[in-house]
Amino acid sequence: MNAPFHSTPGEQPARADEAADRQAPAGKLPLVVLIAAPRGFCAGVDRAIEIVERALARYGAPVYVRHEIVHNRFVVEGLKAKGAIFVEELDEVPADAPVVFSAHGVPKSVPAEAERRNMTYLDATCPLVSKVHRQAERQIEAGRHIIFIGHRGHPEVVGTFGQVPEGMMTLVEDEADVAALSFPPDTPLAFLTQTTLSVDDTERVITALRIRFPEIAVPRSEDICYATSNRQAAVKAIAPGSDLLLVIGAPNSSNSLRLVEVAQRCGTDARLIQRACEIDANWLEGVGTIGVTAGASAPETLVREVIDRLAEWRAIEERTIVTAQENMIFKLPRQLAD
Repeated sequence: MNAPFHSTPGEQPARADEAADRQAPAGKLPLVVLIAAPRGFCAGVDRAIEIVERALARYGAPVYVRHEIVHNRFVVEGLKAKGAIFVEELDEVPADAPVVFSAHGVPKSVPAEAERRNMTYLDATCPLVSKVHRQAERQIEAGRHIIFIGHRGHPEVVGTFGQVPEGMMTLVEDEADVAALSFPPDTPLAFLTQTTLSVDDTERVITALRIRFPEIAVPRSEDICYATSNRQAAVKAIAPGSDLLLVIGAPNSSNSLRLVEVAQRCGTDARLIQRACEIDANWLEGVGTIGVTAGASAPETLVREVIDRLAEWRAIEERTIVTAQENMIFKLPRQLAD
């Protein structure tokens, strides 16, 4: 099956000492491009996109998708061209049409309604988000109130809140929110986090929670996903040596926005772009080294597009800086596994 958005399985990024110089016409100023690795698609995004593509192959068009499958316009438009129809709510989907739930997860009420209507549905929720959902259920079963660290209104937050009874989870975004919390004495508490947060910011919020509530139950493992952590670490590796850092991603992509913040905290000018056409040649004035990375929902095609755009103005020397290797693969839903 044709899957143009997917990275090649098992592909390993080049190391910095394997950098390839691009040949450019004489007269162009040199520009070193530091390319972060890991970057771009994570295993959860790969899986979600493949679910939609396989559903289209199995059931035929149209296949409905509740919310953006991932936060990237290029990916969404590509799937639309293949026959996917994106909707906001389940009541927009005909009962006899297959529907896919996005990688961010959905409240329990959504699959329950799909089952009530006898709909064919496929859950593309990232398994690492599903892990947080299961943790939330266990904390409620243990009689604890959950303090959830996340960004208000984000689909993942909405989906996680929808796993537990109303009123059993409280959202905090920062240390000020922690200071404003008020619970009856001896209230059993636990905390969980959104998977796409800033590692550094989240650690500060967790520290504030543990100081304020010393008996708070701690998750068994890190909730921030491996891909989020790895991409932020990669940015920390290239940002100090970059005069400008470009993050390819969508403005509603939490993990992409966090990459911009990480670079800026390193003292580097950082900009979020969705496509290469957004780059202004004036940005390169006085720039000798530029960093490039991509959020977990951005395909490698867009990274190459950006580098080709830079090559129109400058003589490019690419250097890929590897800080981690990723080999994670998630299983498909049983309906599509054969």
